[in-house]
Amino acid sequence: MIFSLKDKVSIITGGGSGIGKAIATVFAQQGSKVCILELNKTSAEEAVNTIRHQNFHAKAYPCNVAIHQEVKETVDAIVNEYGQIDILVNCAGIAHIGKLDNTTEADFDRLFNVNVKGVFNAMQVAVTHMKNQKRGVILNLASVASTVGVADRFAYTMTKGAVLSMTISVAKDYVKEGIRCNSISPGRVHTPFVDGFLKANYPGKEEEMFDKLSKTQPIGRMAEPVEIAHLALYLCSDEASFITGTDYPIDGGFIKLNT
Repeated sequence: MIFSLKDKVSIITGGGSGIGKAIATVFAQQGSKVCILELNKTSAEEAVNTIRHQNFHAKAYPCNVAIHQEVKETVDAIVNEYGQIDILVNCAGIAHIGKLDNTTEADFDRLFNVNVKGVFNAMQVAVTHMKNQKRGVILNLASVASTVGVADRFAYTMTKGAVLSMTISVAKDYVKEGIRCNSISPGRVHTPFVDGFLKANYPGKEEEMFDKLSKTQPIGRMAEPVEIAHLALYLCSDEASFITGTDYPIDGGFIKLNT
């Protein structure tokens, strides 16, 4: 089977909803033993149950990726249970709307702790095990905001720029140890976060604003989470064994066609 992940152990942070849940589901369908690290225990269990009902393997691990010791204990437990870690996908992240002058220090720290430190924590612990194995794949979720300016997204853009830089650095430092590291930069994706944002900020005008946001992608719509998951599957599969240190925009033409 092409793009098979049979017998591979995958850790997916933020795998309880949105893009992370789609990646967890697709990876499980391709034969991976999926381990979901998620702050929200309820959403993690719901994702796991959905996958198990399809007769695939998944397990939930409550974990705050911003706390290094929690990440270390959780990943170490997974390796002790399964004997290996083949794939790490960093999906856990939070958003923030605001410019420099109306971003508080608390907002900045909160975004940094989850979106940057969380990725650092997971990669550092995973790399320790991958080095011993002499193999491994890391995939980070960056954003179009990593490379182009997105209005009213100062703190978020800061964190995603850091994710992109960390990806390249890790790829360079560990290429000779059999570890690949890449990133994906999605444009707007239709997730529960988008629906919640529109409901909270544009009550009664959700459809109008959804259409407006969709049209910021030249292709005319938002991506579906499974479309991001399919790219993630390729990059984490053996078919992509020659790819490392690369960022892949998946944005409906947002970066190239809007400039």
